[in-house]
Amino acid sequence: MQPPIPTGTVLQNRYRLSSILGQGGFGRTYLAEDLGRFNERCALKEFIPSQSGAYVLDKSKELFQREAAILYQIQHPQIPQFRATFEENQRLFLVQDYVEGKTYRTLLNERKAQGKAFTEAEVLQLMQQLLPVLAHIHSKGIIHRDIAPDNIILRQQDHLPVLIDFGVVKEIVTRVQPAETEHQPTTVGKIGYAPSEQIQSGRAYPNSDLYALAVSAVVLLTGKEPQELYDDRSLTWYWQQWAKVNPGFAQVLNRMLSYRPGDRYQSVSEVAQALQALANPSVVTPPPPPPPTPTSATQAANPTSRMQTVAVGRRPEPTAHSSNAPRRAAGPVIPTQTETSVWDNPWAVAGIVTGLAIVTLITTFAVVSAIRNGSDNTPVATPTPTETATPTPTDEPVEYSQRLNLAPGDTTSVEGTLRENEVVTYIVSAEQAQTLSAAIEGEGVLLSVFAPNGDLVEGNAERVQQWQGVLDFTGEYYLELRPVRGVEESDYRLDLSLEAAPEPEPEPTPTPTETPTPSPSPTPVEPQVDTQRLSFPAGSEGVEVSDTVSDRLTKRYLVNVQEGQVFSAEIIDGAATLNILFPNGEPVPDASNVVFWGFQVPDGGDYIVEVISTDETDFTLGVSATAPTEPPPE
Repeated sequence: MQPPIPTGTVLQNRYRLSSILGQGGFGRTYLAEDLGRFNERCALKEFIPSQSGAYVLDKSKELFQREAAILYQIQHPQIPQFRATFEENQRLFLVQDYVEGKTYRTLLNERKAQGKAFTEAEVLQLMQQLLPVLAHIHSKGIIHRDIAPDNIILRQQDHLPVLIDFGVVKEIVTRVQPAETEHQPTTVGKIGYAPSEQIQSGRAYPNSDLYALAVSAVVLLTGKEPQELYDDRSLTWYWQQWAKVNPGFAQVLNRMLSYRPGDRYQSVSEVAQALQALANPSVVTPPPPPPPTPTSATQAANPTSRMQTVAVGRRPEPTAHSSNAPRRAAGPVIPTQTETSVWDNPWAVAGIVTGLAIVTLITTFAVVSAIRNGSDNTPVATPTPTETATPTPTDEPVEYSQRLNLAPGDTTSVEGTLRENEVVTYIVSAEQAQTLSAAIEGEGVLLSVFAPNGDLVEGNAERVQQWQGVLDFTGEYYLELRPVRGVEESDYRLDLSLEAAPEPEPEPTPTPTETPTPSPSPTPVEPQVDTQRLSFPAGSEGVEVSDTVSDRLTKRYLVNVQEGQVFSAEIIDGAATLNILFPNGEPVPDASNVVFWGFQVPDGGDYIVEVISTDETDFTLGVSATAPTEPPPE
């Protein structure tokens, strides 16, 4: 193994090493200063192969670039932003943002020194703040693989948990083993925190991360390590004897800790719904189905269905007898005999006629009596017994909230992912007469702005892409983000800015003015449209173009997109906006006057991108057409 790089060394003529933040079996992490960004601090992760040689280095370079492309997709405020990769002196490095704060491992050690651990409320809040982060990375087909208190930092700036150290480097080590050492498996994930399928076979699913999150939660609640809380002989967790929590919360954690992946929650949204039911007991949530008992190897291999089980009340069906079951006789068995017909006996015929006459007389008398007494006696209807309807559980939306610190003169951006049954609300404190601006970038998310009294603010603030206005009250304003109906999942970015209230101007002294002579209104001039076809360079899936637009000049670009490709267009620089049109010239829904748009095209053809502006401005437009991302393995 190569020795650590001395402090003060400058790599790539840009990164000056300040100290070593940590070291493990697969690499080191350095704190560095980025000389190209005003000495801003950043984290450098060095990859240290377990073997040396040309094969390992070449394979590592290839995988590093592939994994860098994956990390580049993760843009979330609670994940350090990936910056670059580079090689120097046969060493490979990743560059990421530096997060200032303490890991939850450090915080737990501080608590244990005082004889304490984390409270149920603290752990519940941590899980609710991390679930949206996991939903974001899982939506991109990325599994963290290494969730543990060591890899969660409580950021000093805003006291939010930040997820660090994805299992990328360890995954690379697993895949760069030379042929002669492939029989020696490399563990991805921490022993005790990673589930069995990840440790034994290297396979990881979204609920593998949920398992590791639950282990981290019980470790923080108890102050004990996983090995002290888990019996590997009975495959059972015994953490509840060390921490007394709400039984409902314990049930959620225990299901996340199930040994088999099929018995756990299958997605982040299922966990969020279960936690929401704890906070809102009025919402009836059906209990989880009991773990299935496999009756064969085939059943054991199939995971539990993801469809939610709903209890429905109904009458029990009568039991049907099997065709093979013995039938019970209705009465004694009488031998068959040949009898004479009753109509051959004249005395029997006379008796039958007499009986029918008597029955007819009695029936007639009863009908007449009922009619005669009908005005005096009101019949009372006997109520028909009805079943008590079993309430059907409603599909309540999963709601998240996050408070943002926004001072007058500041701007901020937050990014995330919303599914069709999720709502996220950002809370901003502001004062009367300040100006709040909000804009959404995303193909399937709309914004609503609510005042401190819970009502919509003035000025078209319901389900819009952008809003700006002068605030009427002092208090907390709520920016609610909901997905567009019919969109299963969408990434978004929310840009916010707050301007201070203007200083009161002195009242001017009125001076007499002459009434101006009205001048004729100018005749509006239709903007000129300049059309140009864009094509992608060989081997590239995107292209950028720069030009100028104004109120009198619109730039129109034709982009040929194949059916099923993900087509996106974005104003990278400039004060212009976009209109996106189908090849037949019809506008794409919700794609007018936007700065970003992306969607999977239903039909191939020449899609139209119009760049417009009310003022003359320079702009840079980025356009791409890529194949859709494959979903993660089940």
